[in-house]
Amino acid sequence: MLVGVLFSFWATSGIAQDSHPAKIVAIGGSVTEIVYALGEEARLIGRDSTSVYPPQALKLPDAGYIRALSPEGVLSLNPDLILMLDGAGPPEALETIKAAGVPIATIPDGYDAASISKKVEAVGAALGVEPKAHVLANRLNGALQAAIAKSADQKPKVRVLFILSLQNGRVMAAGNHNHADGILKLAGAENVMADINGYKQVSDEAIIKAAPDVVVMMTGTGGHATDDQTVLSNPAIAATPAGKARRLVRMDGMYLLGFGPRTADAVTALNAALLEPGKTE
Repeated sequence: MLVGVLFSFWATSGIAQDSHPAKIVAIGGSVTEIVYALGEEARLIGRDSTSVYPPQALKLPDAGYIRALSPEGVLSLNPDLILMLDGAGPPEALETIKAAGVPIATIPDGYDAASISKKVEAVGAALGVEPKAHVLANRLNGALQAAIAKSADQKPKVRVLFILSLQNGRVMAAGNHNHADGILKLAGAENVMADINGYKQVSDEAIIKAAPDVVVMMTGTGGHATDDQTVLSNPAIAATPAGKARRLVRMDGMYLLGFGPRTADAVTALNAALLEPGKTE
């Protein structure tokens, strides 16, 4: 399967398999983290705005937000390869970049344990460092499996409401088939909104009926920046076990949902925080 994936990658990217691109723009926080974890950061000349770790990545020029890329911003860096996490856009921006003749290596995204190894292997193939990528993928997978096994020992599972945003009293919650649901599963928790797909606004009645033990949110800006008191005093949340016990956990969004080199640590930290809500990263 991997051979077929790599053949498809090289066939569609226009990059010779023995090439060694030296001017790379990384689009996607986890992609950038993988480049650093592989020790290939000297080849980076740019990043997107979600690439905030490790801290030295912030010194690279910012080519824009992953889902609102400006072709001009990316092309102005004169890259010879763009590592782009699947789902980047908008489509018209990608078409403009492709039309300019810049090779794009699309890195598969995902929200299960296997997806991390696939990302690492794909980045390694694009950079021509497959042996290093294989070693890294195995090391990360070993750490992740150990974290998952430890989290799986917790019984009963903590019931979690993952709130993407809370604005004007309306809760945008994580259902299934997304990164939030994926990290909750890896951490041994139960997503109380697993019967809905994607991220959706949920009614007060649905929140009360779900009866979460803990609310999880990302730290950040916009809807993620709602202060704790506002969250816990929301009438629907206040009526749940989580609200009554004031159990709110916040963690950095890229750390929590990136599904990259730090995910094993994130699983361990989230599991600990769910059991001891004051303990967050």
